[in-house]
Amino acid sequence: MIQTREDIRNVAIIAHVDHGKTTLVDQLLRQSGVFRENQEVQDRVMDSGAIERERGITILSKNTAVKYKNTKINIVDTPGHADFGGEVERILKMVDGVVLLVDAFEGVMPQTKFVLMKALALNLPVIVCINKIDRPGARPAEVVDETLELFMDLDATDEQLDAPFIYASAKDGYAINNLDDEKKDMTPLFEAILKYIPAPTGDPDANTQVLISTIDYNDYVGRIGIGKVSNGCLKLNQNAVVVNHHDPDKRENVRITKLYEFEGLQKVDVDEADIGSIVAISGISDLHIGDTICGTDGDPVAIPFQKISEPTIAMNFMVNDSPFAGTEGKFVTSRHIRDRLYRELNTDVSLRVEDTDSPDTFKVSGRGELHLSVLIEEMRREGYEFAVSKAEVLYHYDENGKKLEPMEKAYVDVPDEFQGVVIQKLSERKGELIGMHSITGGYTRLEFSIPARGLIGYRGDFMTDTKGNGILNTVFDGYAPYKGDIAYRKQGSLIAFEAGEAVTYGLFAAQDRGTLFIGPGEKVYSGMVVGSSSRAEDIEINVCKKKHLTNTRTSSSDEALTLVPPKILSLEQALDFIETDELLEVTPEHLRIRKKILDPLQRKRAMIRKNNSQ
Repeated sequence: MIQTREDIRNVAIIAHVDHGKTTLVDQLLRQSGVFRENQEVQDRVMDSGAIERERGITILSKNTAVKYKNTKINIVDTPGHADFGGEVERILKMVDGVVLLVDAFEGVMPQTKFVLMKALALNLPVIVCINKIDRPGARPAEVVDETLELFMDLDATDEQLDAPFIYASAKDGYAINNLDDEKKDMTPLFEAILKYIPAPTGDPDANTQVLISTIDYNDYVGRIGIGKVSNGCLKLNQNAVVVNHHDPDKRENVRITKLYEFEGLQKVDVDEADIGSIVAISGISDLHIGDTICGTDGDPVAIPFQKISEPTIAMNFMVNDSPFAGTEGKFVTSRHIRDRLYRELNTDVSLRVEDTDSPDTFKVSGRGELHLSVLIEEMRREGYEFAVSKAEVLYHYDENGKKLEPMEKAYVDVPDEFQGVVIQKLSERKGELIGMHSITGGYTRLEFSIPARGLIGYRGDFMTDTKGNGILNTVFDGYAPYKGDIAYRKQGSLIAFEAGEAVTYGLFAAQDRGTLFIGPGEKVYSGMVVGSSSRAEDIEINVCKKKHLTNTRTSSSDEALTLVPPKILSLEQALDFIETDELLEVTPEHLRIRKKILDPLQRKRAMIRKNNSQ
């Protein structure tokens, strides 16, 4: 018999990137009494990863739970960036409703549309929270209209259109039902969750069913599966069967050796979990996202699980074979790199890893450049040394053999004076302007349809062109016929001529040829890219050249050589910069750009062969 469990609510916080999800969860934790009054708590406590804290973004969805009026509210904080949309898609199966956050200044953004579309498709009730109403230039009334228009664009039902609206400032810790209400605390949001998010339902007497929506990993206990108990009840030391909706042949007998529930930021051991509880289960080695854990009484039935969207871009990860290989990294062999990449698949459903014809090269596909760059940065910090190629998009072919490529919708907010240069640059990259209107503060919002490969390497140019004032957001927009070739980079590379140590005299002579990436004292090797040329072709230079001593004195001999400070590239900038014939050498200490073919003679021959074949 279907029963409703009134003492639990399961809710996900969804929104576009930087609209304040993690800050809101911070306040809900603080005001529900999870922390002691004198306890020191850092901001954005849910962003526990080092890279998450540095970049100020959420990468992995996190679970927490708070108590309010004898009701346990399980909260899932989700990523807002489009590259981590796979995280959002899968956790929506674990909750019974969502809180949609919309920035009171920026309004509805592309990822707002993406996450709301996924929530409405699963028929989840929505509470709309207009956040950052304390921000200068906030326009909450207009944003409410924009949000309602979005609901209508997504063909929401009448019930979904009746979604309640709450106004909040997560930073200042208050929520209000109407703009002229007293600004006190988060009580209106807590009350709205209890009132509008339905309590979980299920049959406690039926066979147990738990759909695994997230996988966590711990070096001590191994894989930890997180999911909601949909039917029956899960007990410690219970025998169970693992089945999968997309893999009908899978049927594995297991035993529940550890069972946890969430309380605040902690996982708490429990002996039993009933319907509606969000639980963490460890002790099952071969547990994957989308698996259903069923009881052994009766026939196990897998819960349907949505296929996660396919990756759109790929890079080759390979063993570093440069002259400096193995000098800085702890894990350098193909076995180490392969094990680490396949281990990442345990927790990241949007990632694909394939072996290639070469035993030293692995093709890694993801949802975007940020998705793959976060993986590269994590591996680098763990002591791995490897090389990566330029990102390439994954093409599809239709039934007539016509080439299709992934398209992106790009939403660009730029100051009015820079819109011309942005339109010109994106048009050169096969972008098509499909919308343009003024927004507050002297900004214009441009909407482009552009091939995904047209955006590779563009963000650096965009920041330069808009003097750091532009905002670029993209969202995947399906596949379309191939738009033609795109010239990625206008400048060539400055390539080191010989191995050695860069000296001031050699760098001084080289800096007139372009922009240098290295300073004096850095070790280089033949074929390493040491800068960006001011011309279209590559130039070989000798940065190790020393000044020969002579007996002749000149009037300028004692003048100090003044070097322009080198441009130090970040990981994203280096990935943007490299061309198809170059690799990025990644070590725990350095990022070096190099040519795939280090020998200058062989490189020239390969270029001639390529030109002849065209």
